[in-house]
Amino acid sequence: MRLPHRILGIDPGSRITGFAVIDTDGHQSARINSGCIRVGAEPWPDRLGLIFDRVSAIVAEYRPHEMAVEQLIFARDPTAALKIGQARGAVLCAGLKGGVTVHEYSPKSVKLAVVGTGGAEKSQVQHMVRVLLSLGERPAEDEADALAIALCHAHSMGIPARKRAAASWRDWRP
Repeated sequence: MRLPHRILGIDPGSRITGFAVIDTDGHQSARINSGCIRVGAEPWPDRLGLIFDRVSAIVAEYRPHEMAVEQLIFARDPTAALKIGQARGAVLCAGLKGGVTVHEYSPKSVKLAVVGTGGAEKSQVQHMVRVLLSLGERPAEDEADALAIALCHAHSMGIPARKRAAASWRDWRP
């Protein structure tokens, strides 16, 4: 089955960045590839370079039409938030340099689109991703998050941007 639209989902992280490539028609989706980019304990600038290079390679190999990236909403540790923000920057630059249109979704929006509740647990996201994509086994957490982000974008195709950006009905503004 060849679906007409290819989406790259990214869950940025300072040590592990999840990625997922899906094909979709907006109703049905199929996983093409997914996994984790592990940069370990390399010096910080080198980690950012590795994230950029690996996402660039994924963009070049799979040629997605669009990229969906999880937003950073809240972090208890300011240093961790800064690092995740910088990792997001490397991901965004890799996508934009590869000519891909980038969309961003809050974690709550992703969970709502895939599980049906914005407060879903990681295990619920993993389970629903497995069910929705008919996967043989449960994906790792970061991989499942990337798949969920891609599915969230697939489910929101055709919805006006102002409505798509709302994390819940309380956030929506006409």
